[in-house]
This record gives sequence, C-alpha cells and structure tokens, in this order.
Amino acid sequence: MKKAPVKGWNYAPNVPIQVSPIFTWPWKPFEILKWVWNSWFLITEKLIIVGLAFCSFYWFQPPLSDMKTLSIDWVLVLYLRNMALMIAVAGALHLYFYTFSKQGQALKYDKRPLMKNGKQFTLGGQIRDNMFWTIGSGVTIWTAYEVLMFWAMANGYAPVLSWADNPIWFVALFLMIPLWESFYFYWIHRMLHIPFLYKHVHALHHRNINVGPWSGLSMHPVEHIIYLGTILIHWVIAAHPVHILFHMQYYTLTAATTHTGFAGLLMKDENRLKLGTFHHQMHHRYFECNYGSLEIPWDKFFGSFHDGTQECDDGIKKRP
Repeated sequence: MKKAPVKGWNYAPNVPIQVSPIFTWPWKPFEILKWVWNSWFLITEKLIIVGLAFCSFYWFQPPLSDMKTLSIDWVLVLYLRNMALMIAVAGALHLYFYTFSKQGQALKYDKRPLMKNGKQFTLGGQIRDNMFWTIGSGVTIWTAYEVLMFWAMANGYAPVLSWADNPIWFVALFLMIPLWESFYFYWIHRMLHIPFLYKHVHALHHRNINVGPWSGLSMHPVEHIIYLGTILIHWVIAAHPVHILFHMQYYTLTAATTHTGFAGLLMKDENRLKLGTFHHQMHHRYFECNYGSLEIPWDKFFGSFHDGTQECDDGIKKRP
C-alpha cells in the first residue's frame, strides 16, 4: 500500500521501501523470484560487475602461480587496474550527473548541490576531499586485500575453488556474496556508530550529508580496513580468483553507484539502470537509521529501519 513519502526531498521513490522477501514471513515464492530477477538480471549493477570481474580476470590479472612471491611487478598491475576502475566508475558518474548535469534534477534525491567549500573537508571542498580519501586510501587498501588473498591462495593458505570442483556452487557463490555483504555491512556499520569510533573514524564518511559518486568510498583508513575486511571470509569459504575480484569490485564500485545521489540513469524518460538507494541516502541525512542494506533487513529486526514514509519519520523523531 503506497503512503506519503517523507517531506524535504527533491525525489522519493514509492514508499514504504520494501525489504527482501527472502526474510519476510510467510514466504511468497513469486515475490522472491521477482526480487532475485530484478536484482540480478537485465541491466543491473550486479551483472555488470560480474562482467567486470571476468574481464579483470582474463585480461588484467597475473597468473596465480606468479603470486606465490610478493613482487612489485604484479602488485602494481592490481593497483593500476583498481585505480582505473574506480576513476572510470566514480569519475564517469560524477561527470554525467554533476559536471555536465545531463539529467538535471530528475531522480535526484537531494536538490542541493555538492559542497564546493567547507572547513570539515580535508582539502576544503567535498569533491576534492572525497577523491583524496577514495583514491589515496580506498584504492590502496582495496589492492592490499587483493594482494593478501591472491598470495594466500597461491601458497595454499586460503582455499581455492575451481569450476571443476563444483560448478553449481561456483555460480551460487556470486549470488551469495551480496547476501554476505548485507550481513557484514550492517554489523560493522553499527560498530562504527559507537561514539568513540564515530568521532575518530566514521565521521569522515559522514561529512557527506548530501552524497555524490566519490562519497561512497571516502572513508578514514581505519574504516577502509574494517569495511574491506569483508573479503577475509574467503580464508574459510573457498573461492576462485574471479570471485575475489567480484567481491572486492562489488564492495568498492557499488559504493560509488549507491552514493550517486540519483535513483538511476534515465533513458527515454525511464529509469534504465538503478543506482543510488533512497534507503541509504536517508542514513546520510538522518544518521541513526538504515545502517544495513535491504538484502538482509537487520534494521527491521532491530527497530532502526526508515521505510521512507512520513509516518515512519514522525515515529523515529519521537524515539528517545
């Protein structure tokens, strides 16, 4: 049932926001299949990143046998590839939506422009600040985790999965990684809102009340270490190198897309590629809600879910 969206936004989607039907009881099989289809198939972020992971693996990935010994030769290849990916994704989105304003205010959540100046920013402006932390710290720590995982896999310290081992699980693991991300992200995000960690670490990310593509991975180095630590699950859960690439690219590149500030890319007046999520956009404005994502609705379980309605907004404001 549609309700009135919360006031004060330039654009808001149909509300209340729906969480994954996988975790809604009683199960509705058709709704679950529809959710999976809409999340994965046709033109979606997830499917695009699967394609990027395979391209990275086949064209820009040194052989695992070369990674048994740490060497600047192959480490630099990973670093430059990751740098290029982040600049291509965040940079293209910023140019399209903000520099050239190709979509104007259409599907833009917050009508305000990004901040050109501000004492809270390390380099005096939001975009420069975001790019500095994303590239200087984010891409570096992203690459460091990949180096660790590939070195460990090459030396037998981390388990390796091949297509021949279990083709069904090989495919299923792509579907499971976003679920793990939803589980992991909620709990580390709640931890980062503990007052001490928020003040000294997470506050850097929350300088961005109105977000843009470069805001997603703009974090304190400590937060990057925690946030990208998601990949360490593959010391326990066997994976192929292409799964490692997908996992890391999904976690880093969708940080840019989900912080675009727009609900999606319009083509012929239709949203052809869903991007920024209103769910997370509200977290940046209201802070103490929507810590997780919609795949596993921890916020609903623990009472911190903002469904985008004015009714919910009024209720949250009354909380002690």
